[in-house]
Parts: sequence; structure tokens; C-alpha cells
Amino acid sequence: MNDVKLLKETVERLHNCKANHRNTVRVQEKFRGEVVWDGFVEVFELVNSDPAARCYAWQHSEDDTDTRTRVVTVLEKPPVTSAQTAVKAAIVAEYKEKQSN
Repeated sequence: MNDVKLLKETVERLHNCKANHRNTVRVQEKFRGEVVWDGFVEVFELVNSDPAARCYAWQHSEDDTDTRTRVVTVLEKPPVTSAQTAVKAAIVAEYKEKQSN
């Protein structure tokens, strides 16, 4: 489960605005019939934010040991229009990052 307080603080710090938690959405992303991501995404309404009205945020383990946790935030800007598309965008960005290294 996500630490909503930690995510809220992270969203506010990274995007330099106030964030209000709106709801939690369960997302399951599949690729070729296999589940590649399954978890909960926190939806935040951003106050006085120029780039976006909403931000999607979640935590996940960086490795199989569950000892390191990564926080992901994705602003709601096209093509990101929902928690589902935020997860897809993050997966694609992470994949591209790994390919470039």
C-alpha cells in the first residue's frame, strides 16, 4: 500500500505546489497477456499549478528484496489522462531509460 502522506509531500516538493489527495485507483497493466504492473495509484489535485491540474503518484520496490522503495509521480498532461495512462507512461519511460544505459 502507498504512504499517502509521503506521496503528497513528494508531489508538493517536486512540482512546487499544494496537492490535495482525491482518491486511490487500482491499476493492473498487462503486456501480451502477462501482468507487468499491479498496484494502487494515488490521485492528487494540484492547487495553483501551471503545468497540470492533477498528479498521479505511487510507490514500488526497486528490486526483488523490497528493501528500496521508489516514488513515481506523473503529471496529468496528454497523453496522460488517467491513473491507467500514467502507469503506462511510467513503464515506457523506465524501459527507455534502461535501454539507453
